[in-house]
Amino acid sequence: MSGTLLVVGDVVTDIVARHDAPLAAGTDTAAEIRTLPGGAGANVACWAAYSSCSDVALLGRVGADSVAWHEEALTRAGVRPLLAVDPEAATGTVISLVDTGAGAERTFLTDSGASLRLSPADWSADLLDGVAWLHLSGYLFFSAEGRALVSAALRSACARGVPVSVDPASAGFLTELGPDRFLALAEGVEILLPSRDEAELLSGAGGAEDAAAKLSGRFPLVVVTSGVAGAVVAQRGAVRARVPSVSAVARDSTGAGDAFTGAFLAARLRGAGPPEAATEGCRAGALAVARVGGRPPPRRERPGPATPAGEDPDPPSESDRAHDPRQGQKS
Repeated sequence: MSGTLLVVGDVVTDIVARHDAPLAAGTDTAAEIRTLPGGAGANVACWAAYSSCSDVALLGRVGADSVAWHEEALTRAGVRPLLAVDPEAATGTVISLVDTGAGAERTFLTDSGASLRLSPADWSADLLDGVAWLHLSGYLFFSAEGRALVSAALRSACARGVPVSVDPASAGFLTELGPDRFLALAEGVEILLPSRDEAELLSGAGGAEDAAAKLSGRFPLVVVTSGVAGAVVAQRGAVRARVPSVSAVARDSTGAGDAFTGAFLAARLRGAGPPEAATEGCRAGALAVARVGGRPPPRRERPGPATPAGEDPDPPSESDRAHDPRQGQKS
């Protein structure tokens, strides 16, 4: 399928703090802290470009405080930035607390900032010119402006025959919104890409397989990710494939689901079937957890036959350390 992958979603600044010891309340806890470009929508776009999607564009909203930094990071990753600049709100910020002693599991503190203000005013049906696939980040569903944008984008895509995918993004926010409300807003979506927790919330079923099968009665294709348990592919009310995960030494699980989604969509656009695309997604997820932050390695270092699956061909070095957009200094 030739054409552009258009991703609509959040662009944020990630502050990743990796700590070995449990957090010590009321005092200091030693940590390795980095400031990096992130956001689920932006991460998906970057991983799709890294996975050889020939043309990827991202529509998002940021504050004037860091627009140039984010545009440069996206462009360097091979993504065309279509960023609206908010005149009032700052770029969203996420503090990611990564417990290296617990499988690199992360906890987020989220200030969505300008990303929650992405609205129908930022949308035009002309954005779909030349677009083969539209992907909507689930974070759009968690603000009134974002939900209005989802509705407008789905109407435009339906009118033009452009298929749409959605990843629900956050089990916590999904609980606040309500599963029924999310499902109603996502009507007409072709591919749903939830995590196991999100799939269980949306379906009311226990376990990835039962949840995927139930949701696939509502969406044409459902792919549920379960970390080390791999992924489940379901269509027409039944599980069609079980895809194993790829082993990796976990450093930071931030963005692993975004990596899966980006690589999955890139593979589908190249013509891969759902199981093969899910396999590509699992490989990207393994590479993601071996890195710090939610973005892929530099595009010049795409993994090839000599790079074992799940091994980072370009581990972060001092020269790769991102600049803090607020201070202009290395973090």
